[in-house]
Amino acid sequence: MCNEEIIGGLPIEIIKKKNLKNLYIRVNPPEGNVTVSTPSDYPDEEIRLFILKKMPEITKVRDRMLSQARQTEREYVSGESHYLWGKPYRLQVVYEGIKYEISKLPNKIILTAPERSTKESRERAFNEWYREELKRVLDGVVTRCEAKTNLHANEYKIKNMKTKWGTCNIDKKRIWINLQLAKKPIECLEYVVIHELVHLLEKNHTHRFNSLVEEFYPTWKEAKKLLSELPLDHIEKGEQVDYEEEDNSK
Repeated sequence: MCNEEIIGGLPIEIIKKKNLKNLYIRVNPPEGNVTVSTPSDYPDEEIRLFILKKMPEITKVRDRMLSQARQTEREYVSGESHYLWGKPYRLQVVYEGIKYEISKLPNKIILTAPERSTKESRERAFNEWYREELKRVLDGVVTRCEAKTNLHANEYKIKNMKTKWGTCNIDKKRIWINLQLAKKPIECLEYVVIHELVHLLEKNHTHRFNSLVEEFYPTWKEAKKLLSELPLDHIEKGEQVDYEEEDNSK
């Protein structure tokens, strides 16, 4: 069941689902639309009170989202700017041969692609290159982070995710890292790895969770700020969730 209400001056879409145990608030780019998912039996008045309680944070996130620089849609053609480890590079596309090859110079990235290549095929080649870059750096970052925390995950995997920078399967001790982190400074990758490792000790984002992240990575706030300040990729409406607040009080 879905309905929309004006709460705190904002239109809020409220979605009730039978299989949910907790209440979730999401702010969705690019317009900053707010959706709330709740258990079907969650009292309406408690939903409103929780939203009002979180309204300062929701407003802050919406304002940041609406003002943050965002890249135009990438076509993977010469002249575009593409990021690697937080640094922008000018793209030069050379159309020749039958294979895709990518090389990095001090200030530009050269993509060699077949003459009849499509935007989608060039994007796939770029993402595979980002994957190899991330793999190259991730092992060292994991070693440092696991040494700092004295925590160990059984497996690290890379996925091009639209909703989170990382996730942790606590039961299997498996951590997924977002492919897009290859575009951010390495300290952002370190912060995400620490963040996901801490979930092995504390499942939810509690005060204890934040205290542990602070203990293991004192500069985590600066890294998190970098994630929010650097230009975001182009996204279509409904493609990505940048903020999620969960109520576990029930």
